[in-house]
Amino acid sequence: MQRLLSRPPRRHSVHRDLASARLGFTLLELLIVLAIIGVIAALVIPRFLGQQRTATIKAAKASIHGLEQALNLYAVAHDAEFPTGNQDVLMQLIQPVDRDGKPEEPYLDSLPKDPWGQAFYYEYPNTKAQTTKPAIWSSGPNRVNDNGGGDDINNWSDLGL
Repeated sequence: MQRLLSRPPRRHSVHRDLASARLGFTLLELLIVLAIIGVIAALVIPRFLGQQRTATIKAAKASIHGLEQALNLYAVAHDAEFPTGNQDVLMQLIQPVDRDGKPEEPYLDSLPKDPWGQAFYYEYPNTKAQTTKPAIWSSGPNRVNDNGGGDDINNWSDLGL
């Protein structure tokens, strides 16, 4: 008689126990997700690094162009003559003096550095190319001066590399 009065076992409680045991992820599911993330990273990261290199080269070219503009202003004020020598004469852009030795307004607030933190190189007269403008170049991503060649970024070639 007690058997008749006792309740039969609930089916949904068994289902609930199985569902609560299945709340986590299996190792296989985690490995599949990690593999997908790895494939996406392998596709995206090289593209991003390529864009970073392109952006720094463009920044170096823009800084070279800014130096050229300051040098052109200097030449206009000094009878169409650019400072003669190497990068040491670029100080005349931030501390210019007139023919009497009196200080003039600076053409630049400070000498720019290339995107890799190196000083720009300068040469006038230009022995790098058949042009009347000064040679200006950055040592490039490897930070080694190749006199405007190699991976150096310069103002006399189309590529600048």
